[in-house]
Amino acid sequence: MRMRRSVSLRVQLLALQLAIVLVTVVSAGGLAAYLQARQIRDSYLTRMIAVAESVARLPSVLEAYDDTDPSATIQPLAELIREASDVTYVVVTDDTGIRYSHPDPDRIGELVSTDPSVPLSGRMYVGTQTGTLGESWRVKVPVFGPGDEVIGTVSVGILESELQADLLDDIPALLAWLAGAAVLGTLGAAWVTRTVRRRIFKLEPDEIGTLLETRDAMLHGIREGVVALDAGGNVALVNDEARRLLDLRGEVTGRPVGDVLEPTLAAVATADAEISDQLVLAGVRVLVVNRRAATSDGRPVGVVLTLRDRTELHDALRELDGARSLTEALRAQAHEFSNHLHVVSGLLELGRSDDAVSFIDRVGRGGTITRTAADGVTAPAVSALLLAKAAGCRERGITFRVDPASRLDDDGDDLVTILGNLVDNAADATGHGGTVELLVDQDDDGTIRVLVDDDGPGVPIDRRERIFVAGFTSKAAPGSGRGIGLALVHRIVERRDGHVAVRDSGLGGAEFEVVLRGAGPRTEAAGTASPGPAGPTANLTEGR
Repeated sequence: MRMRRSVSLRVQLLALQLAIVLVTVVSAGGLAAYLQARQIRDSYLTRMIAVAESVARLPSVLEAYDDTDPSATIQPLAELIREASDVTYVVVTDDTGIRYSHPDPDRIGELVSTDPSVPLSGRMYVGTQTGTLGESWRVKVPVFGPGDEVIGTVSVGILESELQADLLDDIPALLAWLAGAAVLGTLGAAWVTRTVRRRIFKLEPDEIGTLLETRDAMLHGIREGVVALDAGGNVALVNDEARRLLDLRGEVTGRPVGDVLEPTLAAVATADAEISDQLVLAGVRVLVVNRRAATSDGRPVGVVLTLRDRTELHDALRELDGARSLTEALRAQAHEFSNHLHVVSGLLELGRSDDAVSFIDRVGRGGTITRTAADGVTAPAVSALLLAKAAGCRERGITFRVDPASRLDDDGDDLVTILGNLVDNAADATGHGGTVELLVDQDDDGTIRVLVDDDGPGVPIDRRERIFVAGFTSKAAPGSGRGIGLALVHRIVERRDGHVAVRDSGLGGAEFEVVLRGAGPRTEAAGTASPGPAGPTANLTEGR
């Protein structure tokens, strides 16, 4: 193993391919030689059978059997036929195996040296036997006289040495072809080796393994999700963070992007232009997506998507934002209170005590930020959120009222997300001088009901289903972050086995109703992917 590692990949590839070429050429040469030998033997066999049968049926040969000296007639004919047909011998015998012809005249009149029983029985014999001339490939046929009586045999053969000589005559041409094939195979092996080395950037196997291990460690170790697509639009790579953010299960590599990613995210992946920091809703997560085209040697090879969880990025800032809003509101109230004290002090110095009392009564009835938005709302996160929203609405000149009958002791990021988006939505819709009312109630079984009313323009009937679709917005200036808030609310409510609806409000605008069944997330339904826990969001609003 150490020796194999010490040899470069180029040498290994070339040696392996040359070994394959050598084995292939030798095997092909051996097979070709075998087939050529068979062809030569089959050709001679056909010739010998034709010669033997023609001699056995020759009238002059049949008539010579009745002569006192058959060999005087048969010998010249047999030799003439032997020379004309290019065989080694043509031997004619009687029914006892005595020769009437032979290439060596001295052998005429002698008993044949091999067994003649097969042709004398009326059947043809084909095979290799060793006779007086040596080992030969021969054919023996019977000679039939009147009444189909076997009166003799005809044996025609060719020496095995002659067959081998014929084969050897063809070997040089065969070797030339094999040598040419070996040269071409060697050149092809060298070309393939060079091409493979160039394709893998002249890296050795150990270096390739190290690069792959490093790449996997980096991709699966970074905190951003990475999804890579090939040039055909199929998923080529997904790291662990992307699987978590997209809630992917099972093997997704090689599948079309439309079958793996949600339509909004798939649309970003298949877009023509590069995209930076676009908000996309995936499950109940709001992701910041970047799309970049991947190229190699100037040609496009795929697309790379990077994903960041915007919810988690703002998780640490949410409480700080709420505290900052409260602080700013309290600072403004302190400044306003200081101004009121100056007015009271001035009235008292002027001796207008009655006016001072009247002023105190008038400003005392103004809205102030109290400890809680409603006495029944004891959930800390929700209460803090409502106080911050009240301060924000007040700065924008919007009246924000929480129904005194509101009751809530359950906390959670889901409810914070829903209330934050619905209240911001209503405030955006009603604008300066408008009114937003909120009722939140929790039953004994944990079911939570939320009503948000406003006196804005309302939601047209034909849009009441579409406003919950990711990406849909009716804001005057659509942009990043639009079309997400209500879609996120809808997905959270659906995951909690609840429902969300919009209708006309008694205030003249729209009324959104949300019902959450129980305090915990529902069991994943068949055919619905569980997107994982939702994180808090900051200012993800949907315009109407």
